[in-house]
Amino acid sequence: MTDGIDPTVAPSGAGCTECDELGGWWVHLRRCAQCGHVGCCDTSPAQHATAHFHATGHPLVRSFEPGESWYWDYRTDTMLDGPELPEPQHRPVDQSVPGPAERVPADWRAHIH
Repeated sequence: MTDGIDPTVAPSGAGCTECDELGGWWVHLRRCAQCGHVGCCDTSPAQHATAHFHATGHPLVRSFEPGESWYWDYRTDTMLDGPELPEPQHRPVDQSVPGPAERVPADWRAHIH
């Protein structure tokens, strides 16, 4: 592992771990580069990816969205490039945004940051 990136760890799932457990929803997903935890972005109501950083100190996330491979460093608030991580590289392409569709309220825009 190098500076908060473990290139051997697979993602924890196809959606935000906590939102899935609690029946919540998200806008976009972020993958912890150290442990694989998938959490929702800061636009999402619950902001679980940032909460994971605060709880664990794991400093880097990678976008878990199709077509995106950037990293975010919470320590410096900067976007970075980094190594490929184990598959899957992103959420399922047929998953709605926001998602999952069956849990997103009709007034979802009123709930985002």
